[in-house]
Amino acid sequence: MVFAGNLAIILLFLINGVFRGAGLPHLAMRSLWIANGINIVLDPLLIFGIGSFEGWGLEGAAWATTIGRSVGVVYQFYHLLNGRHLLRLGRQNLVLSLAMIWRILKVSSGGMGQYLIDSASWIFLTRIIAEFGSNTLAGYTVAFRIIMFALLPAWGLSSAAATLVGQNLGARKAMRAELSVWLTARYNVIFMAAVTVFFLLFGESIAGIFAHDEEVVSVASEALRIITLGYVFFGLGMVMVQAFNGAGDTRTPSIINVMVLWLLEIPLAYFLAITLALEQPAFSSPLLFAIRSMPW
Repeated sequence: MVFAGNLAIILLFLINGVFRGAGLPHLAMRSLWIANGINIVLDPLLIFGIGSFEGWGLEGAAWATTIGRSVGVVYQFYHLLNGRHLLRLGRQNLVLSLAMIWRILKVSSGGMGQYLIDSASWIFLTRIIAEFGSNTLAGYTVAFRIIMFALLPAWGLSSAAATLVGQNLGARKAMRAELSVWLTARYNVIFMAAVTVFFLLFGESIAGIFAHDEEVVSVASEALRIITLGYVFFGLGMVMVQAFNGAGDTRTPSIINVMVLWLLEIPLAYFLAITLALEQPAFSSPLLFAIRSMPW
């Protein structure tokens, strides 16, 4: 069901990228609010049911996700086609241009490579962590979810850097593009430093909200504390990578990902976790997190 609704997923992120590039990030944010808000409301209703409706279990979760994203896309199309913004889509734009398609593919190939390299590295790290048992893997998963949630504002700031760089370079204002990158990097570093302090102080309490097994909580909390040691560098790296992307240079971030993730992170993770036999559940998972963040 989720695969059948993939068109909605693609359009949701594609049109949001268009909105951000056109200087309309508030529309991108609202569409995500709508999509995720509907998903949150429908999930318990379709999974567990209400009244005489018994619910559909896991199928209900798939339906809730697909419906929420589809409504978000409808909202996007409304603002894309109503002609009230600087961004207007008309019949003259609906023309097949092979030259433009080739140009888009050239620019996006690096971005696709970045996501592929990053996702594949996570799979290999998960395989290494799985060697130490289900509790370690569960702690790793809990910490990863918490970290991804905490990174959302940082990702937003990084995306803003890409938009600002693209717009200013397009307007032939290179100095303003450079200034926007450094300002965004400063704000991101300040935010990541605050998150670091928060996780160092309250990592165990936060992990305890999502897990009750003591071993899982121990792994997750230590992962949160150690990964934050590289948070400031990670926040700075996020902005710089997005700045390259915004300038149309997707090749450089891809090279960085290959060097950091495949030539450094995975071999070092295997060496520390397997070769040096750091098999304690309380240490193996956090070490892999720390390896991932600090090279940035």
